[in-house]
Amino acid sequence: MVTSAPGATDVIRSDIREAVAAVLDPELPLITIADLGILRDVQVNGTQVTVTITPTYSGCPAMEAIAGDVRAAATAAGATGVEIRTVLAPAWTTDWITDTGRATLEEHGIAPPGPSTGPIGLTLSVRCPQCGSMDTRELSRFSGTACKALHACNVCKEPFERMKAH
Repeated sequence: MVTSAPGATDVIRSDIREAVAAVLDPELPLITIADLGILRDVQVNGTQVTVTITPTYSGCPAMEAIAGDVRAAATAAGATGVEIRTVLAPAWTTDWITDTGRATLEEHGIAPPGPSTGPIGLTLSVRCPQCGSMDTRELSRFSGTACKALHACNVCKEPFERMKAH
């Protein structure tokens, strides 16, 4: 969502929104913060900007880097003042990952989570992003980042990461 005060030009508003939305997640540099669903809001008031972000989990170590990248992107797009607001409620959910984000994750060998279907998510098997087989197993609950788990396919024998559902 983008909101602006009277007097802010559409060019500045759209340029800043586009620049901020294009910031890549430093732990998953194949996906933008917009497609990952952590970009919550961009407010423009003239050349002053407030960007609201929500971490994938409350202890995410990438938030400082994301805030710096967001500030740099907004400044490069014309903002003269940038405030970064980190909000924890409502908590981020994998339901906020866009369809483009899910496709990007899968394209790069990371099994994206499916949409939530109820209050308790239950995943009996994970589709291999390499060959499409459902005959997979979890090797480790944690992988390169706390938001991913390490899996392996019993058919193609390839390891892959899976984005954990929240």
